Amino acid sequence: MSDQYSLNTRFCEICAGFLSKSGKDSVPSLTRALDTIATDLARNEDLRTRMGSDDPSIWPSLHQLWNFLANYPSADADDPPFGILIVSIARFTRNLTAGVAMNQQNAYADEPSLRRILHLYSSWSAFRSTDSNAFPPTRMVVQALSNIVTTNEDLISRLWNTYLTLPEEQVVLIRLLGSPDPKTLLSLLVLMVNCIHNSTERRSLLAKSRVGARICITLLDRMVLLYDAEDSSDSAKAFDYGYHLFAHLFDGGFVPDLYNSLSVEGEVIAPPQTTLLKLLDSYLQSSQTCSMHCDMCHMLSGIFFRLSSYSQSAIRRAIGPGNSEPLDGTNELPQELDLLLPKTCEALVLATQCIVKISLLSEDQWNTDPSAVDLRVVFRDSTSVDGQGTAESVIELLRLLDTFLPRIYFGKAVINPATNRNVASPAADPSGFLYLKRDLVRFVGVLCHKDKAFQDRIRVCGGIPVIMNMCVVDERNPYLREHAILALRNLLDDNRENKDEVNSIQPSGYWDNEGVLREKAGATLR
Repeated sequence: MSDQYSLNTRFCEICAGFLSKSGKDSVPSLTRALDTIATDLARNEDLRTRMGSDDPSIWPSLHQLWNFLANYPSADADDPPFGILIVSIARFTRNLTAGVAMNQQNAYADEPSLRRILHLYSSWSAFRSTDSNAFPPTRMVVQALSNIVTTNEDLISRLWNTYLTLPEEQVVLIRLLGSPDPKTLLSLLVLMVNCIHNSTERRSLLAKSRVGARICITLLDRMVLLYDAEDSSDSAKAFDYGYHLFAHLFDGGFVPDLYNSLSVEGEVIAPPQTTLLKLLDSYLQSSQTCSMHCDMCHMLSGIFFRLSSYSQSAIRRAIGPGNSEPLDGTNELPQELDLLLPKTCEALVLATQCIVKISLLSEDQWNTDPSAVDLRVVFRDSTSVDGQGTAESVIELLRLLDTFLPRIYFGKAVINPATNRNVASPAADPSGFLYLKRDLVRFVGVLCHKDKAFQDRIRVCGGIPVIMNMCVVDERNPYLREHAILALRNLLDDNRENKDEVNSIQPSGYWDNEGVLREKAGATLR
């Protein structure tokens, strides 16, 4: 008891001595003492408990220190002694509060001071240099804040509700997400993941509130930059924690709310929405269970129709009214170029992949348990705002894409047999169109599997010749031919009308020695 008493007394005395001098000359002695105590606290949980509860109480002195730092008249993020002092006091606070509920409760009184310091150290001027003096203080204060609230539900809720209801310009979470320091970003994301873990209320606030949307937009933009980080680096770890944060939102069924909160008025798709779809696609591809909410199915159907309708309109404007022939050498540029079309198609690929994955998971579950809800029905029966059904939308889009996009074979555009000219690539970024035909064909194959009504709808809207025309090699769409053959197999399975339709279609061309499809003389193309 005497040793502990002397430690508390020593802490109070060095704090009082520093505060009475309030000068930079006294910083080294204070930081040395705090660092020594912090090291002992990190090793001994019992010491943390006793130091936080015994007399003389350390809390008034610690509160005074944080208040001094938050209100220091000449506080400057580029002031090294000031930053070193913040690091030492934050480290002491971090170690003192780790896993000790009473210490967390007492230390939370300093949260406004910590927030003010974080606001100072997350300014543009503080982040202007990659070797900024702001990084260590910011990182350590974030870690201290994390230890103050972690595992303490009451404090986590108070912190989260406070931060997500502040005026946007005061939200330090948004500012810190812009930190160039990956260690700071990693510490921040650990705090954020801990805050929303196992809490529907806090997840909802993040997904639905205005500030939450701004946080998610900033994080999604940052994750795009972190994606190519070297494995095991702090940047890669930060990306993983960012993914885990969104996975918590996916688990809670907040995808529709979050997707809508990321929208930009007047735009068919916003960049953060595309990034969110990439994360959702990755999440679904790694999932082995079908625990998806029906709301997610309706959301994905809505996204598919919105993107498909936009793409159809853009392609029609590009190829011109009444033009059903591929763009060729006589018309090298589209009549009207929509710069958003590649990004729209990129998002359409992601939405389609998500739908296919959910459909396959649902089919597996339904085969095992016939009483389970078959989520494929949601996708089959959905309609767009203008009344276009899923079958009709995907077939019309495939038909237009076959006109608009050349097939790439061995690195060259396929020659159009009708004109004997090279098909010109659209004057737009081709990367946005990668895998589009393949995934749309796969979409058809999955939804028509053992469903005669959907098979019939594909036939009625003229989809069988469209799918047959996809049985080709296209380097922009790997395995397109294989997916088209499988889709045809599913379309014909136990469907006499569809088989008769295929039998009525006679070969209209032949493959030459160069692997190019040539039209037979006098043949009629369907």
